[in-house]
Amino acid sequence: MNLLTQLVFFAYTPALILLWYFYHEDRLEPEPKKYVIGTFFLGATLSVGVAFIVEVLLTPRWGIGGYILPAGAFYMALVAGVVEEPSKALAILFPFRAGQMDGIMDGVVYGVAAGLGFAATENLLYGLGYGLQVTVFRAFLTPFAHGTWSAIVGVGYGLVAEGKVDSAGGFLLTAMFLHFLWDYFAFLSTAVPAYDIMLILLLFVNVAILRYLLIMGRAEDEQKMWYYVLRGLWR
Repeated sequence: MNLLTQLVFFAYTPALILLWYFYHEDRLEPEPKKYVIGTFFLGATLSVGVAFIVEVLLTPRWGIGGYILPAGAFYMALVAGVVEEPSKALAILFPFRAGQMDGIMDGVVYGVAAGLGFAATENLLYGLGYGLQVTVFRAFLTPFAHGTWSAIVGVGYGLVAEGKVDSAGGFLLTAMFLHFLWDYFAFLSTAVPAYDIMLILLLFVNVAILRYLLIMGRAEDEQKMWYYVLRGLWR
């Protein structure tokens, strides 16, 4: 395989494997594949494109060396969280506007799809700029991170669709904050490797959140199933 083929393989294969896993976790009410794949595609294209343009406009021209400064790391992490999470939310609007979201599990599936698509293309772009080893390293970290943050936003949209909350704004702010924390310590770790400990801790936190959302989504779907079964018995 040439370099570009290797980059595409390592950027997208882990993300697609995770997408397959989360799609099959929605056992009681599986989502239409075309909408799940479409959300992944929009996360990988539209969301990345919007985020790239806005971040270029907001990024100072001090170069990567500025990241090691606490103030520089803070600003760059803040920009990433504030810009990238709403950009990924654009992809989640696709199934939401199409009336395909009606609960927590739907939000998890579509949110993860958007986040994984974004992470895959981002990892490809990093590899094009910094080499294959960067893409391979990021492939084991960023899909879980982006997937979790977007899943939180997706759950917000799912609850809005159910009428249980009025806005997904709080969920979006939570995703922004978690994204900011991740990037802040990632930037600091380029100068002080000890900060990698915080990234490992945050990775476990993200995985725990994602697992919790899956459990909540499964429980909600089971409640719906029994509701429909009982309603059918009384008719």
